[in-house]
Amino acid sequence: MKVLLDTNIIIDVLEQRKPFFKDSYKLIQLGLQGKLETVISAGAVTDVYYVISRSIRDANKAKEKIIALTTLISICDTTTGDINTALTLNISDFEDAVVTAIAKRERVDYIITRNETDFTDSFVPAINPNQFLRQFLEDKQ
Repeated sequence: MKVLLDTNIIIDVLEQRKPFFKDSYKLIQLGLQGKLETVISAGAVTDVYYVISRSIRDANKAKEKIIALTTLISICDTTTGDINTALTLNISDFEDAVVTAIAKRERVDYIITRNETDFTDSFVPAINPNQFLRQFLEDKQ
């Protein structure tokens, strides 16, 4: 199964934000164990860097976290086609529309996010980490 992790999931892990850290971290672990293919958009990487660097106020440490991230999760590029697709979607937030277009092109099964309502009109279903883990773990039993 292939999933696209939204920016908030990555930030939850890197910032260890409670109460979201545990479920988000479990997704990363499943990816590392080869039980789940996890990807993020290239745009998410720049957003994560921005948030992390402002939080820790150290550009080098923020870069180290991004380097670590790139060893854990595959990064999907953003193409001209993704932008053109996003412009046709009925999704008010353009960044979310681009994520939706990437998810479709990458043929992911789910977009995992804490903001499912942002993806109401997505080609790919959006689900929060807790719901996904319950469903995924139930399917494995």
